[in-house]
Amino acid sequence: MNKHIGRLAVTAAALTFATEALATEWNVSVWGKRRAFTEHIEKMAELVSEKTNGEFTMNVSYGGLSKNRENLDGISIGAFEMAQFCAGYHRDKNRAITVLELPFLGVENLDQEVAVARAVYAHPAVAEEMEQWNARLLMTSPMPQYNLVGTGEPRDTLAKMEGMRVRATGGIGEAFKAVGATPTSVTATEAFQAMESGVVDTVAFAQHAHLAFGTINEATWWTSNLNPGTVNCPVVVNIDAYNDLSDENRAALDSSIEESIAHYLANYAALLDRWDSVLAENNVAKIELADSDIAAFREKAGPIHQKWIEDMTAAGLPAQELYDLVNAELAKAKMAN
Repeated sequence: MNKHIGRLAVTAAALTFATEALATEWNVSVWGKRRAFTEHIEKMAELVSEKTNGEFTMNVSYGGLSKNRENLDGISIGAFEMAQFCAGYHRDKNRAITVLELPFLGVENLDQEVAVARAVYAHPAVAEEMEQWNARLLMTSPMPQYNLVGTGEPRDTLAKMEGMRVRATGGIGEAFKAVGATPTSVTATEAFQAMESGVVDTVAFAQHAHLAFGTINEATWWTSNLNPGTVNCPVVVNIDAYNDLSDENRAALDSSIEESIAHYLANYAALLDRWDSVLAENNVAKIELADSDIAAFREKAGPIHQKWIEDMTAAGLPAQELYDLVNAELAKAKMAN
């Protein structure tokens, strides 16, 4: 009897070990807190677990694995299997996708943002640059056009932006520089403190980030129609970890991308629907710039596009091809809408 029980115990232990050996657990590095910006990642974790009956799981860590500026480095050395990063945090490491951060590209909504990002991510030069970091682009984190929050007198004309200290990264920062402002690229998690302490006068974010990082709580006004551009923040996976997935787990991951993006878009749409009430609750005035000021802003930012093409071409990238791809895909997406 005891021998029989002993054999059963050994068999149970062996089965447990085999089950654990088959299970795949990924660590995912993001930052801040759960918000609209991370909902596709949370949905992805939910879907892959469902599709694999819990054999493939993801642990989403909000700042516990890496600093936001170091997520791409962490992916490159295999410190974690998946991460989110923003191109403007280290433009020299992901030069090709910064085409998506050029100001005034003309993107009007999140569906168009997804379309142009998907096309750029699929370009061989983009994939090759990411491979240097052992990273595979999985999906984008589409964001609306950025707008400013600030305190004091509203910066409702270009003239009032002269000398303005603004938290803005990438092409948006370059655009503000073109109109005489001084951009600084403090991270999203540092933005509230920078605003509260007076390091910056204004902060450029999409709506979810003004909420998530508390800048809306410090603000007295918000620009509703400046729309200078947005930043591009991909979700990437470590190439070795991706290749090591079983066929079933890889299929679960790949087949969950579109549903995760669709969930993100629906969730963000709900946030935009209630944005006016958020402003009212926080006593934040909604201001509009005159069409003439926006046109002048766009004109001053125009040379940034050509300079990007020249600089990236000199760096060995097919810059004109990438730029033309963005415009072609955007035109196609607008026709589809």
